[in-house]
Amino acid sequence: MFNISVIVNTIAVLIGSSLGIFGGKWLSEKYRKVLFKVIGLLTIGLGIKMFFEYSNALVVLGSMAIGGIVGEALELESKIGKLTGNNKSEDFVTGFITATLLFVAGPMTVIGSIKAGIEGNNEIIFLKSLMDGISSVMLAASFGSGVLFSAISVYLVQGGLVSLASVLNFLQQPSYLGDFSGTGGLTLLALGIRLLEIKEIKVGNFLPALIVSPVLTFVSGIF
Repeated sequence: MFNISVIVNTIAVLIGSSLGIFGGKWLSEKYRKVLFKVIGLLTIGLGIKMFFEYSNALVVLGSMAIGGIVGEALELESKIGKLTGNNKSEDFVTGFITATLLFVAGPMTVIGSIKAGIEGNNEIIFLKSLMDGISSVMLAASFGSGVLFSAISVYLVQGGLVSLASVLNFLQQPSYLGDFSGTGGLTLLALGIRLLEIKEIKVGNFLPALIVSPVLTFVSGIF
């Protein structure tokens, strides 16, 4: 959990988010909406790209279905909103979920964290830190403090992967990475649709799908 690359990535998100929150105060609602659209389009594009990296479409479908049902039953998105305790929870939740998905739902997170844990090779996470830091500036300027809190997700997810790297080394296999990327991509696509206000989707309720994905990939490998 105390790997230097994980700490650097977390700090990068905190610094970038802080700069974005400060800069966002000078943006009018008109320009903030433009940023919303840009982020929405980018998220859809990235989601489509990641989705087509899947190894087994049925695993992605099953992960989204099971994860969505679990998230709906637990009312995850509502619980995330309650963390703020204020009237701006909608912006907080959207920012938190958007940043969390963009920062941890990709293969760089899995491969980089496992390499850091097993080999002590931090290069991928250091590169990811730079990318996340820059992205968090624009995200926080649009969504505010929810992006700042996504640093907790970055630290817990990547720290957990680094700590358990020797056990989770199998996640680097193409089938696991492919299905994880496909599931993450479909979740990002749903998020982009929400950001563009095409349809309101409680994307936070689909977060468990990212945990279900490797389990179903393992099960599909047995049969």
